[in-house]
Amino acid sequence: MKAFALIQIRTGSIHEVVSFLKRTDHVSEAYAIFGPYDAIAVIEGEDLNQIADTIYRDIQSIPGVEQTLTCLSVSMDD
Repeated sequence: MKAFALIQIRTGSIHEVVSFLKRTDHVSEAYAIFGPYDAIAVIEGEDLNQIADTIYRDIQSIPGVEQTLTCLSVSMDD
């Protein structure tokens, strides 16, 4: 299962938060971005519970993270 977490970060903390994200278990990719959100993280887990744990326990607890929006991916295979 894969999800994308859009993250709003306190001004001045983007570099530190993205660096921390890249070292977080179940985060396969992390980038600073421009727009209403400051970073995006690609989260991969075995199930929804693992994705949720990564968001709640690991990402939202990073100093500087102000808000997250999680988008779950779905398979559109025929």
